[in-house]
Amino acid sequence: MPSHEATRRKATPRELAKRALDVAISVVAIVPLALVFVVVWIAIHLDSPGPALFRQRRIGRDEKPFTCFKFRTLRHNADENVHREAIRRFWANEPLSDDPDAPYKLTDDPRVTRVGRWLRRTSLDELPQLLNVLRGEMSIVGPRPAIPYELEHFRDWHHIRHIVKPGITGICQVRARGRVSAEVMLEMDVDYAMNWTLWTDLKLIALTFPAVLRGHGAR
Repeated sequence: MPSHEATRRKATPRELAKRALDVAISVVAIVPLALVFVVVWIAIHLDSPGPALFRQRRIGRDEKPFTCFKFRTLRHNADENVHREAIRRFWANEPLSDDPDAPYKLTDDPRVTRVGRWLRRTSLDELPQLLNVLRGEMSIVGPRPAIPYELEHFRDWHHIRHIVKPGITGICQVRARGRVSAEVMLEMDVDYAMNWTLWTDLKLIALTFPAVLRGHGAR
């Protein structure tokens, strides 16, 4: 298991290239998306009380915690135990919904607001994570950033997924979200962490757009 006290090592040329790609995409994307940010911000405030920006502790590379930014999709001060129970059922391989196309996706969460459902379906709630990418805490492509209590269910080899930065999109978000078990998702994450290439990242970025249009990867 990676240590929280892991020493900072020198980045490899491949990692430097990935970082350059992350920064370039984030900078190019933020400017045209500025209007979208404003519209979403207003919509959230009109729909329900509470801040538009949601901050949550997540697990980053080498299992170092960081503050992850998202647009708020839940009611303010929503009960976290609902998600904890969903995670427990997910790891017990219990279906979370009756949807045959997404049996492992929590689709009837009463905490989600009206605007929040739309944001999740379009994945627009993830846009503030571009700030995490610019800060060096996340990558455009990588495993989904885990919530600390999810690590309680990890087996030793699952922690390998944290040798890379978490991503806004990734192989699970594009190809498997809500349709496969926790074990299969972790296998996919570990395989990516050990074998990623820039070409793989570019392909996953390209596949993200049709996946979003189909609603795949939405939570």
